[in-house]
Amino acid sequence: MGNCYVVVIDGLGVGAQEDAAEYGDEGENTLGHVCSQTGCRLPNLGKMGLGNIIPLASVPPEEKPLSAYGKMREVSAGKDSTTGHWELAGVQLEKPFPTYPNGFPNEVIEAFCREIGIEKVLCNRPYSGTEVIADYGKEHLETGYPIVYTSADSVFQVAAHEGVTPVEQLYEWCKQVRKKILTGEHGVGRVIARPFTGEPGGFERLSDRRHDFSLAPPEHNIINNLYNRGFKTYSIGKIIDLFAEKGFTQFRRTKTNAEGISQLLSLMSAAENSFVFVNLIDTDQKYGHRQDPEGFAECLQEIDRAIPAIVSKLKDDDLLILTGDHGNDPTSESTDHSREFVPLLVFPSSSVQAMNLGTRSTFSDVACTVADFFELEESYPGHSFLKE
Repeated sequence: MGNCYVVVIDGLGVGAQEDAAEYGDEGENTLGHVCSQTGCRLPNLGKMGLGNIIPLASVPPEEKPLSAYGKMREVSAGKDSTTGHWELAGVQLEKPFPTYPNGFPNEVIEAFCREIGIEKVLCNRPYSGTEVIADYGKEHLETGYPIVYTSADSVFQVAAHEGVTPVEQLYEWCKQVRKKILTGEHGVGRVIARPFTGEPGGFERLSDRRHDFSLAPPEHNIINNLYNRGFKTYSIGKIIDLFAEKGFTQFRRTKTNAEGISQLLSLMSAAENSFVFVNLIDTDQKYGHRQDPEGFAECLQEIDRAIPAIVSKLKDDDLLILTGDHGNDPTSESTDHSREFVPLLVFPSSSVQAMNLGTRSTFSDVACTVADFFELEESYPGHSFLKE
């Protein structure tokens, strides 16, 4: 038994799922469109088999790929990060987290105002995170009222200028609304603190001080089960937030993909019989939502350049799984996530049942595989792709 690494490239989809039209995402293809529009070269991921999963304009298929390859279907209702990561961990959701295309109802906003001792909030409707501070930031500075907004995802976001509301106070507000208000019927996937700085006309989000407060996942998931049986479990990036800080021996939040990759390489030098769950968020947060295919391509190339170093640190009995959590097509007219299949690369390929893993029926095949790797008896929906 060695270490199992699951690395999620956030927002990396490989084509619309069969039910994409129900989500308004018919025809979306994050990786396919990025490659065709930018000519993105990914030689190392290509050698692993990325170009074997779907046809890619700038990443040809490999005759003898180094990894087993395939794609996975999301069966949970939704297309957000929490839903995707939970399904990877073995939790499938029959109902989506609630969303608020018309803003949050009065009872939610009034309860929030009472809880933090204010008269009102600004905005309260779906909005771009950069545009909302540009449009409401000046009024926020003048009144002190926080900016509350949402998106197509199940999120309650609170933006406040660090000079008006200290960041720790903003975190406390979000903790309280998560704990006391946004539960049950209004149990959104995440409450997100969004501090910003600057002056009117030049406001800037403090992405490194953003903090997500997730709904706690069901207890039966691969992370909790590994942790409760004494295995070391590590989170790198925002994973810890998506699982409400539960089930991890140690976590390392990161500001950039470069930092996440550096933390992973450092941990790989010391980890033994451990599970390491990594999220590389820049593709989604910096480029997918901002409709920047060139930036998305450059971000993928940064990850591609790190692949040789990552593979070189793998021990003979280690397992590496590269995948995504949803799509976020930067060439789309929408700035939201997209309902897409996600890529699957498993290294070394000798560990799995077939070189071409096909289309997996659920993201939870990852949880089944991790359980199989660590010889756990717990079952999850789906099937392991390790050799028996």
